[in-house]
Amino acid sequence: MRRNDLSEFEMEKEGFRIKLKKGADPVVGAVPAPACAPQPPGPALAAPAVEPKKEGLEITSPMVGTFYAGPSPEAAAYVEAGAEVTEETVVCIIEAMKVMNEIKAETRGVIAEVLVENGKPVQYGQPLFRLK
Repeated sequence: MRRNDLSEFEMEKEGFRIKLKKGADPVVGAVPAPACAPQPPGPALAAPAVEPKKEGLEITSPMVGTFYAGPSPEAAAYVEAGAEVTEETVVCIIEAMKVMNEIKAETRGVIAEVLVENGKPVQYGQPLFRLK
């Protein structure tokens, strides 16, 4: 203000306003912030419930796509609960960009639970089967 010989300066931009005055009056600066209506105190937020991790290995989806339990809609599922699998056992198909990808168990075990419904979309890393 001294350098430009100003005695008063006022600026307003996008909800911000400042006013400065030089001299006997005190310097005034105002910054009205968008005010939110005060909220009454609510109940304390509880920590999210953590589901206990179930025992056993999981076979997860290696890609995003559509899960198919069998080779065709009329065919039986590759595996069901109780089926024994090896590293080379095909457990399902995941369709991605019109390509049918056979998914192998890549481990030994017994299918304890099928975690995805036939024809439903799956995400990368999503558990498909739980083994015991």
